[in-house]
Amino acid sequence: MSEAFFLPLDDDGTRWRATVHTTGPWDPGAQHGGPPSALLARGVERCAPRDDVVAARVTVEILGAIPVGELELRARVARPGRSVELVEAALTAGGRDVARAAAWRVRRAQGADVASRRPAPPPLPEQGPAGGLPPGWVDGYLSAIEWRVVAGGFDRPGPCTAWTRMRHPLVPDEEPTGLQRALVVADSGNGLSNELPISWLFINPELTVHLHREPVGEWLCVDAVTTVSSGGAGLATTALSDLDGPVGVGAQSLLVAPRG
Repeated sequence: MSEAFFLPLDDDGTRWRATVHTTGPWDPGAQHGGPPSALLARGVERCAPRDDVVAARVTVEILGAIPVGELELRARVARPGRSVELVEAALTAGGRDVARAAAWRVRRAQGADVASRRPAPPPLPEQGPAGGLPPGWVDGYLSAIEWRVVAGGFDRPGPCTAWTRMRHPLVPDEEPTGLQRALVVADSGNGLSNELPISWLFINPELTVHLHREPVGEWLCVDAVTTVSSGGAGLATTALSDLDGPVGVGAQSLLVAPRG
């Protein structure tokens, strides 16, 4: 894999520079929500790391436009515990917080393995769709992820199911973890399943991902649907699966309004 989504600016994992691979579809100077969410997840994983815990839920609050530039990452254990603990992380740009994450880590334990009752994901297609970006969309993140669409797509309204794979590592010389792979694509649910034309905004100020097991391998399936109601709010929900089956769900609250 070639150049990463983020390049280090120090040796302790605090300062990072976002590359073009993080660029979102609406503004060449602003990041897509996926890469910074994954970087926050990495900060959570490396904060007081323990082999006996697993991240069960991560909520990311997007506090404003996240620039394609320099970022500072910090993390702390907000609520320590032997069986469950809460870890918080934050990204700062230009002296202000631009995104925060709160993650619950739960202790690994021997127990019953109850199979998910959610439908199995569709088979992985042999190749992705041909064609370019929808009119008015900015490239960067969209080309940094490989998309193999099964149903729907960015260029049409309605639900969408697609297999995804990172074309680049999150940070140089490091294999992304399952949690990072989930966070980098879960924020795409509202874009994949958009119900309105580009003349409308459908912005998510937050993303919450629940995992009942750690994703395995480089491929993740996102099965997304958006609901929009009168009054300015919407909800995008995304079922997440790897090649072995379902792993969890993501949800995004949406601001829905006419653009401009």
